[in-house]
Amino acid sequence: MLEAVNLYRTFTSDGVDYEVLKNVNLKINQGECVAIIGKSGSGKSTLMHLLACLDTPTLGRIMFEEQDVSILSEKERNLLRNEKFGFVFQQFFLNGRETVLENVLFPLRIRGMSQYKMIRAGMDALEAVDLKAKEDKKAKDLSGGEKQRVCIARALVGIPKVIFADEPTGNLDSNTGELIEKMLFDLNREKGITLIIVTHDSDLAKKCNRIIELKDGEIIKDKIKKGKKFEEAQKVDELTKTDSGQTSETSITS
Repeated sequence: MLEAVNLYRTFTSDGVDYEVLKNVNLKINQGECVAIIGKSGSGKSTLMHLLACLDTPTLGRIMFEEQDVSILSEKERNLLRNEKFGFVFQQFFLNGRETVLENVLFPLRIRGMSQYKMIRAGMDALEAVDLKAKEDKKAKDLSGGEKQRVCIARALVGIPKVIFADEPTGNLDSNTGELIEKMLFDLNREKGITLIIVTHDSDLAKKCNRIIELKDGEIIKDKIKKGKKFEEAQKVDELTKTDSGQTSETSITS
């Protein structure tokens, strides 16, 4: 569904090139729950921005539903993001002067949806995150947890194929963070929305079904959960190709 092919991203500063991503290849299937991890500077946020069509690669391709999005015009990429992707960021990016409902409706206004359909979709999204009663409250008057739930509702309102979450619990206390995590994972399990989380939090990453780890712009580990353990993605592929599935190899734990 979503694929990076021979992906490179280089930034230039003061005449010096910095290679942030190098020959990244990965494929994410519909309905997967994926964590992208790595230390600061590893390239994980850059990778997410490329996968989400928020940036374009220096070399290589991004494929979404078998379409090369790297060659789309800016207008076409904007349309793709609006119709297919939802975003949840650590910094919220809400308009504090607008109501909760108006913040949630913003992607649909860009899409040009009718007022009736837009309001109905917005209220359904708020109900999904238990904020229907606060539709008229100004966003600036919400708690951190409530703001992040508005972000989830905004991500959900357009019925996306993929939700990208960049450190979604980074600014929240542990109890509120767990609530936000549950909402995201429920959307993945119950609605089949592909969930891609960028995080420093190893505990959050282990709740996903797949962990992709970057170091110095390259993928160094790609592990898929099998039962309670994580195995290298290549090993899982090999196991699924066997008739009986019997093997003596030991799985790699997280």
